Amino acid sequence: MNNVLILVDSLDDWKPYSKTNSILTVSDYLKYKSPGKDRKLVINLSNDYSYNSEGYYCSLLAQTRGHKVIPGVDIINKVEAGTGIRMDSSLQKLCYQWIQKNNITDDLWYFNVYFGTCKEKGLERIARFIFENYPAPLLRVTLNTRHKNQIENIQFLPLSSMNSEEEDYFANALDLFNRRVWRNPQTSKSARYNLAVLYDPEEKFPPSDKKALHKLLELAKKMDINAELITEEDATRLMEFDALFIRTTTSLNHYTFRLSQLATQNGLAVIDDPQSIIRCTNKVYLKELFEKEKIPAPLSMLLFKSNLNSYEEITEQLGSPFILKIPDGSFSIGMKKVNNEAELDEALKILFDKSSILLAQEFTPTDFDWRIGILNGEPLYACKYYMAKGHWQIYCHYASGRSRCGLVETIPIYQVPRKVLDTALRAASFIGKGLYGVDLKMVNDRAIVIEINDNPSIDHGLEDAILGDELYYRLLNHFWRMLDIKRF
Repeated sequence: MNNVLILVDSLDDWKPYSKTNSILTVSDYLKYKSPGKDRKLVINLSNDYSYNSEGYYCSLLAQTRGHKVIPGVDIINKVEAGTGIRMDSSLQKLCYQWIQKNNITDDLWYFNVYFGTCKEKGLERIARFIFENYPAPLLRVTLNTRHKNQIENIQFLPLSSMNSEEEDYFANALDLFNRRVWRNPQTSKSARYNLAVLYDPEEKFPPSDKKALHKLLELAKKMDINAELITEEDATRLMEFDALFIRTTTSLNHYTFRLSQLATQNGLAVIDDPQSIIRCTNKVYLKELFEKEKIPAPLSMLLFKSNLNSYEEITEQLGSPFILKIPDGSFSIGMKKVNNEAELDEALKILFDKSSILLAQEFTPTDFDWRIGILNGEPLYACKYYMAKGHWQIYCHYASGRSRCGLVETIPIYQVPRKVLDTALRAASFIGKGLYGVDLKMVNDRAIVIEINDNPSIDHGLEDAILGDELYYRLLNHFWRMLDIKRF
């Protein structure tokens, strides 16, 4: 049975396109008897999504039937309510350059987004950004050149309103969006679940190396899971999958967070889920959480760009030297050790350019940090991350762009000090049930939490050194259980 249903108001609306047994009228879908949760992808191309219309009820009932649907009711409501989104500075710059290059002089100008793509060369990133926030098959986007090239309005583009050129582009975009729509059913048995593994092949410090990623794919096949590596460019294919495993460094105001949101909204099992990303990627949040839940942590204080921040006041609370951190830094980037007033002034000048709030933290030197990997509230692995030789951090970054790091020693869970393990598990319990890496130090026989990472490292021969293949099986089993719960 075809796993994709394309809904149209009338079969005549599909006459310009290739014949397919995926087509169903909106009225017929409302009468459709779903044989349990059959995991269909529903592409709702109704010309009318207004409240109480048949198109609206198709999206509503699709969610009730356990189908993945585009657009979902929440997206329909967002578009109908005129809820806007703002582009960040990089997208605004891209937009401005495109306007200049194409001699756009009108205050308002328009372009169409077809499943996250557009025909305008150079605006592809903006089209993907809009689709990540408004996952819908066809959108008409209005931009305002007088207001920093921001999005003025987003509306649904009816299938029946398109001209011949637009129809051609739509057909190609649909084909790219879901390649399985036109594909003949495979003769071999299809996998029970499809897992997308999001990675960035150009990332300098990825959370998983290529050997670890390929090991995950290899073992997934043995578990009847079709796992596939995808990149940001594949964002529009996300709903082909049942689950998303993010293996590139996450942050807010970033495509990783938007894709995590999109996947979660459409019923995929997700690691890292949006809530975990929000909680873990910001050290200001973690500071408040540790204080509220009485989790042992280094002494810390917040510094605000709008206030005077004297070396004397900070050292009275934290001692000297102390560490300055931007809230969302990772891999030892965005951190400065401060020994005197001059170093403080220099560090503040650099770091306040990146964030209006900084975290000042007491300096707690140790030979290594503990990292406890936790999955679904259970310990997965334990490592000692040693400081880079002659340096106070695990990673040492040079002005030339080169970096080096300390040694990693993987330890059996039963050999981890009880205080370290218990403190890590308790700290992670306030974040969620996903995959986390809790960083701790042992200071004077006391385990203190430095931070909790939502996207912990899993490299071949390092974090998997004790469990080997079993580590990947546990990860895949976790996805399997989440999907079985959703399915049944």
